[in-house]
Amino acid sequence: MLDQTAISQIKATLRKGIEHNEVAGANFMVIKDGREIFYHEDGLADREAGRPITRDTVFRLYSMTKPVTATAVMILVERGEIDLFDSVSRYLPGFKNQKVEQNGELVPVERDTNIHDLLDMTCGLGYGGASLSGQATEALFREVDERLLGESPLGTVEFMNRLGEAPLAYQPGAYWSYGTSADVLGAVIEVVSGMRFGEFLQKELFGPLGMKDTGFWLPEEKRGRLVKTYADNGEGGLTLYTGNHLGIIHQMDRDPAFESGGAGLVSTIDDAAKFTTMLMNNGTLNGVQILRPATVAYLTTSTLNDQQQKGFESWHTLTGHSYGNLMRVMTDTKTAGILASPGEYGWDGWLGAYFANCPHDGVTILFMIQKKDAGTTALTRKLRNIVMSSL
Repeated sequence: MLDQTAISQIKATLRKGIEHNEVAGANFMVIKDGREIFYHEDGLADREAGRPITRDTVFRLYSMTKPVTATAVMILVERGEIDLFDSVSRYLPGFKNQKVEQNGELVPVERDTNIHDLLDMTCGLGYGGASLSGQATEALFREVDERLLGESPLGTVEFMNRLGEAPLAYQPGAYWSYGTSADVLGAVIEVVSGMRFGEFLQKELFGPLGMKDTGFWLPEEKRGRLVKTYADNGEGGLTLYTGNHLGIIHQMDRDPAFESGGAGLVSTIDDAAKFTTMLMNNGTLNGVQILRPATVAYLTTSTLNDQQQKGFESWHTLTGHSYGNLMRVMTDTKTAGILASPGEYGWDGWLGAYFANCPHDGVTILFMIQKKDAGTTALTRKLRNIVMSSL
């Protein structure tokens, strides 16, 4: 259990973050050895309406979707339906005959991009930037956003085939950079499974785990629980943010043509806890087995080689970590900028949803906020430092 001092410190730290307009509201959970030992909520889900954050508030996960996608890939791996060294072009023809940007010119790939490259973010596909690769990706996402609410939105497989035609920033497997790999994996899963990515997740993960509020959109009866998103207004306050981003419909009010494996899911803290607890239990929750223990062990292990790790080390606030299967993995607690546990893993989202699984201590930390450009915030690190120092 957390002692009373730690509980008071968590509540006071979160309250201060709300009062200083770091966030509008949040909920926070700590699980130990499969049992919830602490839950707290504070602040507002909708400042304009005065609606408070509650336990069933629905959050946009953004990149916290990625570990779900990696888990879905592992379901197919352990069934023998895909091989990690399968060329992506086997499933998505747009990835045939890819080109790589080198010294301002486009040259052929030395080998095909494979599924392993996608899981490790070593495929050369980024989210944008000044390079030819980045410009092509940004232009494609602009097109997706422009068509999002129209008569002919881009679907998951069509979008990813188009993305495969974009130049790569480097040769497959040569380096690490954060990007659109998980979206490609969602399309691969569609092709392999013969069903929409969201249907596959519902059948294989969300349904069996009882994640009743997780999906790529919200039916009308659930939309009143969706949290509002806020952004810094530049003057120490918060302003409402309503923009669509990375092909995600912000209002979550319709079944999207593009189901983003990198950013598309909404969920609640309790649903997220079912997913994280399943991983902590070596693939099983309440008698339902999603993955076998050996698969979970692989899923939650860093996989970068020394050259790829150099790319990851540019992410300063993740000092002490490596990466693998769309998650950060703690490899050196001595150099980390947080109080950390050896082998802990997890990820966060653009709007601040966050989880850390710490198998060494049997602890899971979940923090749900909705703040533009948040990722893992200073407030997130402060709260988890209180928890990790008191174990």
